[in-house]
Amino acid sequence: VQLQAFGGGSVQAGGSRRLSCAITGRSVLSVNDMGWSRQAPGKQRELVALITSTGITNYTDPVKGRFTISRDNAKNTVSLQMNDLKPEDTGIYYCYGKVIDLVGRPKDYWGQGTLVTVSS
Repeated sequence: VQLQAFGGGSVQAGGSRRLSCAITGRSVLSVNDMGWSRQAPGKQRELVALITSTGITNYTDPVKGRFTISRDNAKNTVSLQMNDLKPEDTGIYYCYGKVIDLVGRPKDYWGQGTLVTVSS
């Protein structure tokens, strides 16, 4: 199973950025929860946004109203639209998926991370 995230980069405060992640692999039957976490410099990793297979979303308070998570179940992709970015949004963003394998077993997977840098 591979999680390939892309879309990171540098942006000025107030700008927007869209992250996307594709979950692939021959053992992937389906993906339940999908999401994004981030790790800011010197801080612990935090879960930023989560979306269930039925589209229910949950966000950490600092990003509510600015970030939107979405998914494409047919393609097993998850995206994070980030608007009105702030310097404190800087960090490495990791995509996540709870993968169901061909025999129905769930397992959590994390991508390799993509860096987002927001300058003031």
